[in-house]
Amino acid sequence: GSEPGPSDRLTSPSKVLGAQTRLKQKIKALNITPLCCFQLRILRFFFFQFIFKVKTMGSLSLAWVGDGSGVLLVLTTFQVPLFMMRFGQSNLYRSEDYGKTFQDITHLINHTFIQTDFGIAISPDHSGKVMLTGDVSEIGGFRLFRSQDFGMTFVPTDLPFEPLIQMLYNPGDCNTVLTLSTTLDLWLSEDFGATWRKIHNSVCLVIWGPKHSIYFTTHSNGSCNDRGMLGLKKTTDYGRTFKTVATRVYSFVLGGRFLFASIMTGTRMIHVSVDGGEVWNMAQLPTVNHEQFYSILSASQDMIFMHVDDPGDSGVGTIYVSDDRGAVFSKSLERHLYTTTGPQDTDFTTITSLRGVYMTSVFTEDGAVETVITFDQGAKWQTLRRPQNSHCDTETSTNRPKRCRLHIHASYSTTMKMNVPMLPLSQPNAVGLILAHGSVGDADSALSPDVYVSDDGGYSWLLALRGPHHYAILDSGGLLVAVEHTNAPVNQIKFSTDEGQCWHTYNFTSDPMHFSGMDSEPGSRSMNVSLWGYRNDFSKWVVVTIDFRELFTRDCTEADYVQWLAHSADPSGASDGCVLGYKETFLRLRKSSVCWNGRDYAVTKKMSPCPCTLGDYHCDFGYYRPENSSECVEQEEMKGRPLEFCLNGTTEQLQTSGYRKIPGDQCEGGFQPDRKETDVRRMCTSDALHPNSLTENTSQNTAVVVMVVMAILLLSAVTGVWLVKKYVCGGRFLVHRYSVMREHVEANKIEGVDDVDTHYMETGKAQYNEDSDQDLLQ
Repeated sequence: GSEPGPSDRLTSPSKVLGAQTRLKQKIKALNITPLCCFQLRILRFFFFQFIFKVKTMGSLSLAWVGDGSGVLLVLTTFQVPLFMMRFGQSNLYRSEDYGKTFQDITHLINHTFIQTDFGIAISPDHSGKVMLTGDVSEIGGFRLFRSQDFGMTFVPTDLPFEPLIQMLYNPGDCNTVLTLSTTLDLWLSEDFGATWRKIHNSVCLVIWGPKHSIYFTTHSNGSCNDRGMLGLKKTTDYGRTFKTVATRVYSFVLGGRFLFASIMTGTRMIHVSVDGGEVWNMAQLPTVNHEQFYSILSASQDMIFMHVDDPGDSGVGTIYVSDDRGAVFSKSLERHLYTTTGPQDTDFTTITSLRGVYMTSVFTEDGAVETVITFDQGAKWQTLRRPQNSHCDTETSTNRPKRCRLHIHASYSTTMKMNVPMLPLSQPNAVGLILAHGSVGDADSALSPDVYVSDDGGYSWLLALRGPHHYAILDSGGLLVAVEHTNAPVNQIKFSTDEGQCWHTYNFTSDPMHFSGMDSEPGSRSMNVSLWGYRNDFSKWVVVTIDFRELFTRDCTEADYVQWLAHSADPSGASDGCVLGYKETFLRLRKSSVCWNGRDYAVTKKMSPCPCTLGDYHCDFGYYRPENSSECVEQEEMKGRPLEFCLNGTTEQLQTSGYRKIPGDQCEGGFQPDRKETDVRRMCTSDALHPNSLTENTSQNTAVVVMVVMAILLLSAVTGVWLVKKYVCGGRFLVHRYSVMREHVEANKIEGVDDVDTHYMETGKAQYNEDSDQDLLQ
């Protein structure tokens, strides 16, 4: 970094000299080493250490309670299997000062053993609700410990069942809780676990939906392993009535406003609904054969990204993007890289610090792995710019400059067991910031990747730290922290106040520890970071919490912020910054300002519309953009054939010039291509789904009606299979084998879904994005 002028930092030269003198004194006293020429004005902060005594091979888990409350709960667990029983011990600790000090509150849960699988269940509404599931099987069952005051007190409640999974809070009303029992019964409480009632049996998977709705799959033959024979049900009144929204379900998931189901009709096919399962449409994609698989990479409120692999187990595939109905897809990116062994995984990453930005990796024609990025939701992709401060040995030894491009490591790299301790990190309240591991050069440079930082949403990159690190964003991007990833004990933390341009190191202890992880309060607003590790053996877990609040002597003022136009490449151009139909101008902290954004900081931006151009359109169904081209051309296999697809029960014929507006794009006027969907008045249907509502009732009349309906539906389905294959959509109804659906949590989670990982559980285990050919939608 470069030294900013005095006018950017202080009001007089005398204050500058005084600050520099105090800085040198602090550096000497605190053993802080600046890694570049940028100097902080005043440097003073504190660290706190606490030792948790855990027996050998014990585990430790933590959870933040509330937002800005400073409350952190830590659960240490030790258990040993003995014949058919398990013996264990748990200790519960509580901090109310962001992890600086802890109190042992094990007595509040009567020293009950808390199973690691259940952990600490925190309500997503930040109201301070906490649930712990205790194992008291030696006296006859399981006990729930409930707190509504951030863990200050707990109320014990005996459960009328043995739980199988962690308690699932209703995100819209956290007094309502769901769980499954070991006998696959679905239980619900409407009074925060005080009383429970069984609402359904034979349940395989349950998910909270929007507006207090519950979706779950059931089996009729006693086995959840019989995939493709499950029923998908929905209740909107907490289990008093039910509706069957799909049959022959293999698996399902919610993402954004879309409900996906993988349906068995000889092969598995994806069906999509935007109204909670009332109406379904089969995903319309260009023709693929039955050996290919699908993977849903991201689903927002606007659209879906889907990977379709190429034939022959080549390790590459094609990304398709949907329309706003999630039904009609078009080609976005070819030669998309994915793993060929084990669970299928890619480097696809959603950048949350700037709208419309996604990164992933492709396998080039000449055999290189390359990172590409899109700033307009998949309409156009481009390679990353090489950081100016990086070095590439290949550049001087070969005539292949493409080998010196920056490659960002994400899930694909971790699946391949590369030395990448963290995935790319971005936060909505840290505008434009991305931290990621990357390498520049051939394969050797990827053995020990470095940390790169982008401050403009991925357009430009800076080599920030040599070697792999664990990192975190604090104070809404005003502070970055990092710890080296190494097998050796560590005692240093690195931090930056200028978005990664300059870093300082601080020795936080004289007794190094084996570093295990780093954690800060969710939301990236805190100024405290906790480092977890152990010394000697696993019997002494250590937490060191560092408070960076004292690093800043003042709160930020208006003078500390500067206007920044996102996506700006040519400030003199009238359309500069126009992406997805409008410009966004943000107020961002000056890199030279060393001040505190604070917990109440909110991103400030101005929006202005833009006229429509080619860049505001995806290529339409049957069209694609060739590399380095902005125009859409017709796919070879589609030439001379009518573009037809089945939507909402009727065959639609598409007449298009090759363009359809990107979902969520807000451009006005300008380029307006011709596009028309015509109902050709031919009925079509998905033979896999039964949209009829089936409300469960114990009356005999209802049972007879249901049996008759089922018989009719079965006959219709058999007939429908033959009709669809022979006549539907002019013989071009596109049939697909569905194989994988994935969702991304936190930095990689599905957009528009709050806390997917806490509301989405399957029999026997919590599902966190498992996406193999055996675990489809789950």
